Amino acid sequence: MAKVGFIGLGRMGHGMAGRYLDAGFDVAVSNRSKAKADDLIARGARWAASPAEAADGADAVVSMVADDEASRAVWLGDNGAAAKMKPGSLAIECSTVSHQHALDMARELRGRGLIYIDCPVTGLPQAAAAGKLTLLVGADAADLASAEPYLAPIGDVIRHFGAVGTGTVFKLINNLMGAVQIASLAEGVAMAEQAGLDMKLVAEALSSGAVASPQVIRHSKRMVARDFAGASFTSALRHKDAAYAVRLAEMLLPDVPVSRAALAAYEKAKANAPDDDEGKMIEIVSRPK
Repeated sequence: MAKVGFIGLGRMGHGMAGRYLDAGFDVAVSNRSKAKADDLIARGARWAASPAEAADGADAVVSMVADDEASRAVWLGDNGAAAKMKPGSLAIECSTVSHQHALDMARELRGRGLIYIDCPVTGLPQAAAAGKLTLLVGADAADLASAEPYLAPIGDVIRHFGAVGTGTVFKLINNLMGAVQIASLAEGVAMAEQAGLDMKLVAEALSSGAVASPQVIRHSKRMVARDFAGASFTSALRHKDAAYAVRLAEMLLPDVPVSRAALAAYEKAKANAPDDDEGKMIEIVSRPK
C-alpha cells in the first residue's frame, strides 16, 4: 500500500486528504490543529505531530498550506518534511505560492535527492472532497509520470504547463484575473444599486450575459443578496495570491495598472475583513465616502 503524507487540513486540504483515504492509500496527516484531523483519523488516517512525522516512510508528501512562509516551514523548517523523506520520493506542492518560492523549493528539495513538482489547484472545497479539482502542474515529464498515481485521487483534470514553476505561474494568473473580476463586479453591483435598478434583474442579467464568467456567476447573486455564509475563499487569501501575481507581472510586463488596482482593492478588503468571504468586496465599495 502506497504511503502519503498530507500536510495542511484547511478548507481545501481536508477534502484532498480524505480522497487519499477513499483511494486506499496509507495516509498520515499533519496540521497545526489536530481537531481538524479528528474525522480523518476516524476514517483511518494516522495523526502526525509534525510534517517530518507525516513524511517518515512516505512515497509522496503533499502540502496544502497558506503561503510561502508556511510552505517553507513545512518542508524545510524545524521538523520539516524534507528531513524524513526518502531519496527519490515525491514532494507535491499544491499550495498557491509565489513563482520564486516554487523555483527555490525545487532547487533545495532536488538538492536533497527529492522529486519536486508544483501542483496548485483550482476548484471549490466541494470539488476537493469529490476529487474533481483541476491540477495546474509544473514538472519534468518523467516526474509528472511518477506523480500521476498520487494526483489521480484529487483531480480529474491535469494541465501540464511545462517545467517546475509553470503551474504556479498559471495559478497566479488565474487568481489575479479572479481578483480583477470580483472587484469590478462589486463596483458594478454597487453602481446598479445606487442608480436604483431592479437588483434581482441585475443579478440575473450579470450571471447570464456577456460578462458571465464563473466568478461573476458565483458572486453576482450573493453580492446582491449580501449572502456570504460559508466563506470558501477569503479576502486575505485573494489578496495574498494577487500580491504574488503582481510581483511576477511587474517582472514580465512594462506596466500592470489593472492588476495593481485589483490588488489595492483587496488590500482594503483584507484590512476590513480578512477572514470573510472575498465577495464581501461589495460592502467595501458600497460604503459612503
